[in-house]
Amino acid sequence: MATDSQNGVLRIEHHPEYYLPDGNITFLVENILFRVHRSFFERESQVFIQELAQAPQDGISDDSAFRVDEATSADFATLLWVWYSPQYRLDNKRSDHWLVILELSMRWQFLEMKELAVDQLQNLKMDPVEKIAIYNKYEIDKSLLLPEYKHLCTREGQMSIEEGEKVGLLTVLAIHQARERAMKSAAAKECRSPIPADADDEELEQILKDIFNLNPNSTAGSRHGADSQVPSRDTNPQGAQLQGQSNPPHTVNTPRPDAGKTTSRSSGSVQRQ
Repeated sequence: MATDSQNGVLRIEHHPEYYLPDGNITFLVENILFRVHRSFFERESQVFIQELAQAPQDGISDDSAFRVDEATSADFATLLWVWYSPQYRLDNKRSDHWLVILELSMRWQFLEMKELAVDQLQNLKMDPVEKIAIYNKYEIDKSLLLPEYKHLCTREGQMSIEEGEKVGLLTVLAIHQARERAMKSAAAKECRSPIPADADDEELEQILKDIFNLNPNSTAGSRHGADSQVPSRDTNPQGAQLQGQSNPPHTVNTPRPDAGKTTSRSSGSVQRQ
């Protein structure tokens, strides 16, 4: 279906892949209609569960499609790809593909999809600084970053200003503290001109676990980033513990009876036409 454009209005078109004959709910994203299966959205997303429960008749046709704001049609199609793609295709996607899925799954509270995105990112080769910045932004378990922290500790030279801006000041301070402790450990073993890489691998890992608070008894269930607490040598003899504070669960504002049929939220919105 396509609607003729008039006065500069975009044509409304069906998505070539995700307008399914047996779909039972229609979404409008930008100027693209998606006809897919409602059960996917009701299975785990509290955002969509609430929205669909408030208006069970909306989305049953193109004319009553749910409008999804603050997501492009391309990104929405990427989200749908997770449900409709054969499993063997999962390993053929780049990091930017999974970052779109991570962003939307967190915005709309698709918890299982978020875990899938994180698992796939873990399998990809990424620049350590970029990976730390991403995991800090989305408050992903810091223990998954141990190899990246080790890399920054043992490589030659300090982080650049640009790299420091990406990972955050507190991560920079924590890495600097870990490098100092690793060099002291190497010096104690009579290494000449010790560098962090001279420290035993297991010892360096323990130093990083202490400084970034990655020990099992303190990271269970953690999804927080590293930039929350300044490293301190005075209050913690084993190094700084960097803990984040979780943001409150995302909620959808229910409109007043006289406010029309549109609802919105700060990080992304689903609106009923």
